[in-house]
Amino acid sequence: MAILARPSVFRLTGLHHHDPIPRIAPLAITALTATTALGEGLAAQRDALCARRSGLRRNDLDFGHGPLDCWIGRVAGLEESPLPGALAAWESRNHRLAWRALHQDGFAEAAAAAVARHGARRVAVVMGTSTSSIGETELAYPRLEDGHFPAAQRALRVHSLHALGEFVQQLTGARGPCMTVATACSSSAKVFAHAARLLQAGLADAVIVGGVDTLCGSVIYGFNALQLVSRQPCRPFDAARDGLSLGEAGGFALLEREPEGARALAWLCGYGESSDAHHMSAPHPEGLGARLAIRDALARAGLSADRIGYLNLHGTATPANDRVEARAVAALFPDSLHASSTKGWTGHTLGAAGIVESVFAVLALREGELPGTLNSTELDPACGPQVRLDNVRRQVDYAMNNAFGFGGNNCTLVFARA
Repeated sequence: MAILARPSVFRLTGLHHHDPIPRIAPLAITALTATTALGEGLAAQRDALCARRSGLRRNDLDFGHGPLDCWIGRVAGLEESPLPGALAAWESRNHRLAWRALHQDGFAEAAAAAVARHGARRVAVVMGTSTSSIGETELAYPRLEDGHFPAAQRALRVHSLHALGEFVQQLTGARGPCMTVATACSSSAKVFAHAARLLQAGLADAVIVGGVDTLCGSVIYGFNALQLVSRQPCRPFDAARDGLSLGEAGGFALLEREPEGARALAWLCGYGESSDAHHMSAPHPEGLGARLAIRDALARAGLSADRIGYLNLHGTATPANDRVEARAVAALFPDSLHASSTKGWTGHTLGAAGIVESVFAVLALREGELPGTLNSTELDPACGPQVRLDNVRRQVDYAMNNAFGFGGNNCTLVFARA
């Protein structure tokens, strides 16, 4: 199932729409959770962000070639945590993390309550991932038998990108529309936009959104082949940054039009999407796609840029990405904006980055603790004054999250304090 956004066009002299972007009705976020290298659940994320305690560690994962010399944001204990026996056909590292994340902060119970409240066919599932359970597929290929996977691997229901969406649908009992978004690092930000359209179109009354991505050989060695992996903890927006640190994470949110029987934790009030298609792995040098996504999100939220109090930047610590994003932010926002990258805490969690950093944006709204940028000490002179290194305590009403993926696939979200 595919739902297409309103088309947009680019010109080098600026950004132009075919039609005005309409304001959307805010959607209630009635449940929320995340599990990362910082720990399980919202409290673990909040405590680590406030204490400026990173979850990055030296890479100790060996996918057959010896551990690559780098730092990673690994979720501890997944290796010793198989799925319950009844779910053996879904066995994979990705689904182990999905299972663990789903059972934090009462999210599984909230999802069950939404199914009971609206009816199973009125609750949709939209998941984001970059590689899904490809780690299990990697294990199967060296063991081919006459050109086929061994029987044990053939029995697994994990060898497709949509496996995550089907797995979460089975766990939650939701039976409405189900889809998996795989647009690299913007995947689990775009799930919010898809959910908004499903609710606006009347195809669902509640949507379980989220994203899960885990470390595997394709991820670590693929990014290393692109010369994007740093040998030290990543330093977003630092003058000496030299690459990213990869991580894994899982997170979920429950969106509803009206929080019947549940209190809103925050509101989704805007989203913007674009695809500049400039290059497979590099952003447009002028940040045109990023700027379009940000402007569309503000338009749908009915807000001017000076109303945003906190912006969680994509900020991967790669030289080109950070430079382009900082340029786009400086062009659109006042100097007073507090903007930061939180990837120094978690690593770049790829297809899960959108949901994790949306959780961080909501935590900033709820807690009044605006994260800085961990590990970085000297900002790149190309950055504007919006990029901050230190945490601050400040109550803000609106927070934004940027997520930019390969192929210039961009998504920006705006959240409002409940």
